[in-house]
Amino acid sequence: MTERYDIVIIGGGPAGLAAAVAAREAGAGSILVLERDTVLGGILNQCIHNGFGLHHFGEELTGPEYAGRFAAQVRGPGIECRCGTMVLAFGAGRTVTAVNDRQGLFTVQAGAIVLAMGCRERPRGALNIPGFRPAGIYSAGTAQRLINIEGKLPGREAVILGSGDIGLIMARRLTWEGCRVHAVAELMPYSGGLKRNIVQCLDDYGIPLLLSHTVVRIEGRERVQSVTVAAVGPDRAPIPGTEKAYPCDTLLLSVGLLPENELSRAAGVDISPVTGGPTVNESLETSLPGVFACGNVLHVHDLVDYVSEEAAAAGRHAAAYVRQGGAGAAGPALPVRAQNGVRYTVPAVIRPAALADKAPLRFRVDNVYRDKCVTVAVDGAPVARLRRRILTPGEMETVPLQRQWFQNAGPQSRVTVSLEEV
Repeated sequence: MTERYDIVIIGGGPAGLAAAVAAREAGAGSILVLERDTVLGGILNQCIHNGFGLHHFGEELTGPEYAGRFAAQVRGPGIECRCGTMVLAFGAGRTVTAVNDRQGLFTVQAGAIVLAMGCRERPRGALNIPGFRPAGIYSAGTAQRLINIEGKLPGREAVILGSGDIGLIMARRLTWEGCRVHAVAELMPYSGGLKRNIVQCLDDYGIPLLLSHTVVRIEGRERVQSVTVAAVGPDRAPIPGTEKAYPCDTLLLSVGLLPENELSRAAGVDISPVTGGPTVNESLETSLPGVFACGNVLHVHDLVDYVSEEAAAAGRHAAAYVRQGGAGAAGPALPVRAQNGVRYTVPAVIRPAALADKAPLRFRVDNVYRDKCVTVAVDGAPVARLRRRILTPGEMETVPLQRQWFQNAGPQSRVTVSLEEV
């Protein structure tokens, strides 16, 4: 028999847990969380460093502590969690097919679905680095799990490619465990991580950050023996004569995160070519009615506190969708265009009739900018200008949308978000 729940949440990490708690508080009667790992919490369980929770809880927590607080909140009436359960598919009719070792293959009918599958790391195969395939090449997240969960040191001397936050944090973590980190190489002329992580994880330990550099060769057949790093030009091609070899036994890759959207694509959800996540409206609803998305499956966040905030909104919107019987908002749906330095926006569509006052519009820029105005315009007429002293690709920005900005918008209106001179 097909089970029925008001809301089914795919993913039991920080996004899925926050969505479940918020949906229950918003009045959802029955909520099911499906998590493929054996425990709740997602990636936070291996993030034993502190720095989490400053925005959401008002105190500094480690990753497991942050996850534990939400896991404790979902243990109560109205929310059922099934760990060790792999979701195989979901459809436009909001039927979810999953499998585990207790029930075998089963289906669940949902009033609304919340996608919270998180993201994965970009692998070496996407980089085309010349060389053999020796042991000692890890993604930064895999190395983090080896050290923090399994108690194993990946190597004694390392080079890190990519300056994402996980790579920066692992530079410090490896140093603590006695591994020498020669350098962190970054292809772009700016870091992809938070400024605080550059200071606390690299500068404090004398680890050089090589901007506009990349790995051009890996030496070694059985095990990594050395890694060659070279400077790159404006076209991101290696510059001959700038090569430098670092003897090492380990190469960590921190070269970007990819939203986990195989299920979404198979179900026919519209995917943004920029973020790799679903395109959503102001209610975080995807192109499939009653299917919502939040967290890193939607777009990669820099702080888990923002994941929880966004996921809570998705949970509330999902509960409202079920309560209203699937009725959509009346009025026009306005597409949002990112331009002049803005890479993307979330949401990508705004329905003014459904917009809560001061709802967040999140975006990232495509380069480092100083002294700019973030301008929101409707049909070319600015409705808001917010000055920013500095904007970087590694840090997500937020503009609080106001319903009054769109009161004169018509069915053919367009919204743009762009950077302009102060």
